[in-house]
Amino acid sequence: MDKPKVVLGVSGGIAAYKACELLRRLTESGHDVRVVPTASALHFVGAATWSALSGNPVATEVWDDVHEVPHVRIGQGADLVVVAPATADTLARAAHGLADDLLTNTLLTARCPVVFAPAMHTEMWEHPATQENVATLRRRGAVVVEPAVGRLTGVDTGKGRLPDPAEIFEVCRRVLARGAAEPDLAGRHVVVSAGGTREPLDPVRFLGNRSSGKQGYALARTAAARGARVTLIAANTALPDPAGVDVVPAGTAVQLREAVLKAAADADAVVMAAAVADFRPAAYATGKIKKKDDQEPEPIVLVRNPDILAEISADRARPGQVIVGFAAETDDVLAHGRAKLVRKGCDLLVVNEVGEHRTFGAEENEAVVLAADGGETPVPHGPKEALAEIVWDLVAARLH
Repeated sequence: MDKPKVVLGVSGGIAAYKACELLRRLTESGHDVRVVPTASALHFVGAATWSALSGNPVATEVWDDVHEVPHVRIGQGADLVVVAPATADTLARAAHGLADDLLTNTLLTARCPVVFAPAMHTEMWEHPATQENVATLRRRGAVVVEPAVGRLTGVDTGKGRLPDPAEIFEVCRRVLARGAAEPDLAGRHVVVSAGGTREPLDPVRFLGNRSSGKQGYALARTAAARGARVTLIAANTALPDPAGVDVVPAGTAVQLREAVLKAAADADAVVMAAAVADFRPAAYATGKIKKKDDQEPEPIVLVRNPDILAEISADRARPGQVIVGFAAETDDVLAHGRAKLVRKGCDLLVVNEVGEHRTFGAEENEAVVLAADGGETPVPHGPKEALAEIVWDLVAARLH
């Protein structure tokens, strides 16, 4: 089989060196990559590096190898074009249809999915001109991932950092898997909760659960690859931030509720994949609870935590908002799931069987998605991203 053909556009920013890692991941996973840097990008990483890593020739001008008509052929033959980093200048030229070098010509001739991974200083990203250019590109079907928050050039810190190359690669892989399908969540804001809450008992102990957050992160990554603006409420996870996703940390159920309500205020959909503790200790010991010789420990009194899923389902922040819940069950899975769907009042409920060696921390999942209208969608055992795709298929159908 022919290798998928990927064009890696590289703009002239300090983050250009990180594109080498993205290039390595693309080539090692079986993609045929042609690097098209801008002239300014070559001030940061030379053409010899791009050619050696990709195994393909590198050019920046439409006048190179004119007999091959590169300004047309490269874009026409691509299965994916990804620009990383995409500077403010490159975003502006792409949005306005300029074609003054090989990269912008390639963008105009490409009929495949296009992904932009912006990187620039915070002020440049937040400028109305840049935001309008990003909105224009997204309206046309491009996937523009949100930049990360972190250290920028010099001593500056803020939003504008290029996401981790491994996470950009995940976006590219998901976009390629969808082929020519439109980014059906473009223009939508979705909220996903992930991980497991921890309820403190004393300064060193807590009540928690086995959730790793992998399913929630798969949902967030998949939504970003389908064009959504994603807010991920992450409860006690140890996973890298997905590219193009705003990550909000949360610890306890009360903290997660506060974060979800704030993010859901303008969200089109909320997917509650986090394992939220039903109970918390009624009292918090300010000092470590000591073990006393020949004495049994005092009973731990529990109180109920807020039911976040039922709350946001009953009081929706905006008309047409789609709410998705998760039900982790250990027995009578579907019966408990149907009862929970009615009790919570959400639109969709993902029901799966869990246990010590099942689902939690695994890379695969198996579930049935129950709908409030009576529909049932079984999802066979497979990667968690496959379940994520089906969940977003069902959400997108209700949004449209």
